[in-house]
Amino acid sequence: MIRTLILSLALAGQAQAATHGFCWRGADDYRIEGYISYPDDFPARIVTQDDVTGFGITGWRGETFLGRWSLKELTPQTTWILRFDTEALRFPTGGHPLSGTYQAWNANGRVDDCGDPGFGFNGGNVGQDVCVNGVYIRASSIDPATPLGISANPSDPCGPPLMSALPGPRRHG
Repeated sequence: MIRTLILSLALAGQAQAATHGFCWRGADDYRIEGYISYPDDFPARIVTQDDVTGFGITGWRGETFLGRWSLKELTPQTTWILRFDTEALRFPTGGHPLSGTYQAWNANGRVDDCGDPGFGFNGGNVGQDVCVNGVYIRASSIDPATPLGISANPSDPCGPPLMSALPGPRRHG
């Protein structure tokens, strides 16, 4: 009985985490599926890399797997800068460090330090783009101010293709 009570109190005292899935769509069919977790009762509006309790990204080009990175691979040498707005439910974009709109998830400003093998994302002031196996993938680059919000379906963050993107004839009527 006492053991059950102690276990119940311990579990009740654990903080719950808010977890969101997200999808980044770059140029030339590059995309990232990812997740972010932070304390559900986080007291501030902006979560930083120092506050997250879970984070991971998986890179794709079309249906080809490119690589992944998560906090499990974080080392003192990893480029790791993150900002997430808990009210707007989006990552601030634009690429300006002083305004808090710069993102660097295992990829520096040159987007070339993600490791080999490795994968990373950089949302800098020139563009949002990926690093694959230590190489900057210029073809993935999109406008730095492109919004990056959470997905409605965290288990399938990029979801099925939009109907307008499917090949074939269209009927209007």
